Amino acid sequence: MRNDEIVTEEHPVGGKAAHGTGAADEDLMRALYREHAGPLFGFVLHLVAGDRQRAEDVVQETLVRAWRNIHRLDSHGGSLRPWLVTVARRIVIDDHRSALARPQEVDAAVLEQLPGEDDIERSLRTMTVADALADLSPAHREVLVETFLKGRTAKEAAAELGIPAGTVRSRVFYALRSLRIALEERGVTS
Repeated sequence: MRNDEIVTEEHPVGGKAAHGTGAADEDLMRALYREHAGPLFGFVLHLVAGDRQRAEDVVQETLVRAWRNIHRLDSHGGSLRPWLVTVARRIVIDDHRSALARPQEVDAAVLEQLPGEDDIERSLRTMTVADALADLSPAHREVLVETFLKGRTAKEAAAELGIPAGTVRSRVFYALRSLRIALEERGVTS
């Protein structure tokens, strides 16, 4: 036999199965679709609780698997429908199991209704604190900047400002008391 000859055999779809030509495989798949797609769709539609889109996807996947395995299917065993039904049922089961293994999806609309952080409130608070800091004496303001804003210890702030550490602690105490009063005057409570 030459390499370019086509070997054919009887196929359960009702025609000849051709191995070696794309056109013959296409004809076989068309015949397979004509004979089995409708009943298979009805069966799968029942399995997926009436979800037509899902049923169409399962039928398509089933026929793709049949096309990939057409050379393995029994050519003398009669109809392919039992094999197709089994494959379709397994696809539905696998998809169901996969869905159970995934975390439940959350509708994004619910997240949009949650209140977000209010940037306006934070901005107003920052402006109020800055305004209250401006009312402090320069000595009190600079110890608060060094200790609270720059995160330095009393000893580090003392070295930076050139004053004793005890003076820094004393100024921080009186600066915080003055800042609290200035904030209370502006309507900010602690």
